[in-house]
Amino acid sequence: MRNPLRRYYGRGDLHFVTFSCHRRRPLLGTPRARDRFVAILNEVRSRFGFRLIGYVVMPEHVHLLMGEPKTANPSKVLQVLKQKVSSGLHPKTTKSFSELGGSEAHELHFWQRRFYDFNVWSSEKVREKLEYMHANPMKRELVEHPKDWPWSSWSHYENGEQGLIAIDSAIGEEKEGKKIKIRTLETEGCGTHRSFSPQGASGARSKRV
Repeated sequence: MRNPLRRYYGRGDLHFVTFSCHRRRPLLGTPRARDRFVAILNEVRSRFGFRLIGYVVMPEHVHLLMGEPKTANPSKVLQVLKQKVSSGLHPKTTKSFSELGGSEAHELHFWQRRFYDFNVWSSEKVREKLEYMHANPMKRELVEHPKDWPWSSWSHYENGEQGLIAIDSAIGEEKEGKKIKIRTLETEGCGTHRSFSPQGASGARSKRV
């Protein structure tokens, strides 16, 4: 039985979320697929009214640094985002799910069911997560410089350019007269010291759904 995963919403925090393609397959491995993902992300952002502070789309996973939406919560946003991307990019089949065999049925899945969520409320952690995201394509040896990977928010912070999607800058921002702080889940009594991201970035993680 899987452990229940806890989320912390309604505090006005930023959320660093990570979600992966099914079985870590590179379903976002083409420029067309990544372009389509970003376009759908923009549609969902407009629908729910959340702030997008940073992002990177990798071949088999995505990182977002986002604010809480004006309606619903980040879990609902990701549910809708994943459904729209899956329906827009997943290969179609004429067979019903019940007609498919076990291994063939698994091919219908685009995303892993769960996602990681790290509550961020310090300017230092905002910068850390942005730098981590923007370095991902280089660490994976996909490009030699972040400027060569347009599916991230790097160009906004480096050059002030919009890139593929508008970014709501948070560097140096203050919230309600106080510095944003980081709420680690260790202090909430339910933390973990296991790695947070698929590439092993350290940090607390919230529970997944």
